[in-house]
Amino acid sequence: MISEFVREQKRYTQNELCHILKCSEEHAIPLIRKLKEFGVLKAVKASDIQKNMADLLEEDIEMVDVEVGENEYFYVFTFVGVIVVAGRVLKCYPKYLLNAKEPTDELRKVIKVLEKYNAKEQIVRMFNDSSESNSFNLLAVLLFLLQDYFENDVYTNTEDIIECNGSGEILWDKTINETFTLLSENRPYYTELQTRKRVTNDFDYFKRLHECLVTMASKKLQDAELLDLFEMTGVDLTDAELDDFGDKEYILYRIENELNTQFNTRKQLVLKTMYAYIDRRGSLYDTECLSLFGTNSFNLVWEKICADIMDNQLDVPLGILKLPVPLKEGYNRRQKLIELIEKPLWTITGKCAKDTLIPDLVSICMVNEQHQFIIFDAKYYNAHLEKGIVPTGQPGIESITKQYLYQLAYQQFIEDHNFSSVKNCFLLPTENNEIEDKGEVRMEMLSNLGLQDIKTRLIPATMAYDLYLSGRKMDMEILKL
Repeated sequence: MISEFVREQKRYTQNELCHILKCSEEHAIPLIRKLKEFGVLKAVKASDIQKNMADLLEEDIEMVDVEVGENEYFYVFTFVGVIVVAGRVLKCYPKYLLNAKEPTDELRKVIKVLEKYNAKEQIVRMFNDSSESNSFNLLAVLLFLLQDYFENDVYTNTEDIIECNGSGEILWDKTINETFTLLSENRPYYTELQTRKRVTNDFDYFKRLHECLVTMASKKLQDAELLDLFEMTGVDLTDAELDDFGDKEYILYRIENELNTQFNTRKQLVLKTMYAYIDRRGSLYDTECLSLFGTNSFNLVWEKICADIMDNQLDVPLGILKLPVPLKEGYNRRQKLIELIEKPLWTITGKCAKDTLIPDLVSICMVNEQHQFIIFDAKYYNAHLEKGIVPTGQPGIESITKQYLYQLAYQQFIEDHNFSSVKNCFLLPTENNEIEDKGEVRMEMLSNLGLQDIKTRLIPATMAYDLYLSGRKMDMEILKL
């Protein structure tokens, strides 16, 4: 199976995609169309080559059909994760990895982050939806079967066995009614006790079927060279073939009946996944079976990571916050920090609109023995900020003005509770190993209002991922705000 790395938001020509996909233009066109259909690849006008993807307008991203020899457009992957289509594994790594050619270790950690980010969803994404059709997401099903096996072992059904003088639970009703009783001094004695023992049926149909499917999933992932990327070991539980369990209709019929008798959530999910896999019987070599693991919105993942490691307190009630002084009168202890931001009043209605300013995250913490109120904005950008060079790829004017306004929104609360200082900061990812101080961004007219200029810090993505995965917090002092 062909396995190649591609970088998110890098511009690729049609010829370069053909080289990556290891096929001629005629064979590459259907694959490019499929990738575009599911929103993981976009066509960008060659005239927009200098634009940052974040700055591209909707009309800049073309929806035109793909033609052989097309040189008017560049193709851009807007996805982080793994794409499998027609026997080709495309490993899409994040855009901030500018110098890596085959960043296996980095992508492996990104995948662990994505797994944790999606951990709350009790669902297997069996289908990829698009505006035109849907596709069976075989990769998600294979990964689930193997991950669930490692966490919960094989699917098992138990049965109760009645024993005489066994080691299990004593069945007193059965013992009293069905065994011989000895009486001594008006006290009954039982020479035989009826006991119940619960055993696993090793020959259970669904246990053997699950072992077969897990083994098949392992072999498919190994063939796709994905076991190492997802940090899994291969398993070989059985030599049984799927045909040994009956034809497709019979297997599905048995699973349907089992689903009607199972009320365990995990078992239901396993049965439904097994049903979908057998019903669809897709192949990673099938052009129509495009499989995905990852996200089109890694910016949201970066925001979540920053919120966790910087100890976001926007949703914390005021009465719980560790303030420099006790909460002043007039503030509701149950009100959350985010609810302090004023909402726009439309005077003719006498009512406020629901929408208002929403910061990414706010941290209230002790830094160098001072109480600081820090307003962070997590930005998933590739900013080029060097002395004497016009900035490129930086957060736009909307982000800058909103960041000033966040401080203005909390100004009264900050003054009422005697914070030592207030800080404003953009957080951007970097492939480097040390935090980089990229100065500040300033607008004089807003600085003159007494608002803090916005500091810019490049955070090593690997450091942020390690903190997020381990549940630890960032030491604010190393940011040197």
